[in-house]
Amino acid sequence: MSAILAVNNAGTAAVADPQPLLKLQNVESAYGPIKAIRGVSLQVRRGEIAAVLGSNGAGKTTILKTISGIIDPRKGTIEFQGQDITARDPAAIVRRGLMHVPEGREVFALLSVHDNLLMGAYTSSDTDAVARDIETVYGYFPILKERAAQDAGLLSGGQQQMLAISRALMANPELILLDEPSLGLSPKLTKEIFEIVVRINRERGTTILLVEQNANMALNASDYGYVLENGRIVMEDSCERLREKDDIKEFYLGMKDEGVRGERRWKKKKTWR
Repeated sequence: MSAILAVNNAGTAAVADPQPLLKLQNVESAYGPIKAIRGVSLQVRRGEIAAVLGSNGAGKTTILKTISGIIDPRKGTIEFQGQDITARDPAAIVRRGLMHVPEGREVFALLSVHDNLLMGAYTSSDTDAVARDIETVYGYFPILKERAAQDAGLLSGGQQQMLAISRALMANPELILLDEPSLGLSPKLTKEIFEIVVRINRERGTTILLVEQNANMALNASDYGYVLENGRIVMEDSCERLREKDDIKEFYLGMKDEGVRGERRWKKKKTWR
């Protein structure tokens, strides 16, 4: 059992609500004439970690940008906490309790770590609560407390990822959209980040929708998963069952049945069964 699975299974959070916190129905988004996602339908239940797996260019980031209002969908609907947020202003979506941690961290490089955290709490007018929340995120990422006065642009990639997640937590969101948290990080840092993401979910009950190329790490950390290929959802199931699927094993986890030889991977056709 992996360390992440151990943390996951030892969690104390309540069982996920069967009613979806987030629901996408037949969503289609495009960049000019190029369709990035096609007919995407998925849901995320309250209290769970859901993962969208897919190769580079599959459309994973576009899904998150469409949910958070950065991109307006051409078709389909998006509901959050039972309310339609399709093509709403991103600031209004944030105020509803949905935060987006973008690919590549996107911290405010010329602001200090402390000021970056304050930016995450801009919707709150309770200064005492904000101070408590800062101490809470320092509990998850102690290195940020040591670097509180340092410009965020001078942090390492891993520390910037910690800061981006912490900035989202400062809004006390119901749902965090987490885009490629392992991007550019060492295996050790990736493992550390994922363990803390699971801890945040289990201790705070924060629902997380994760998109990630590192399928092994994502499947171990998540409860439910979707596989995205060429902008379409081709498979979904609990992560426990997804890990046992032959196509997932070969094309995402790099595992082959013993004795299989001769057939080149690029010639093999995915069956998605």
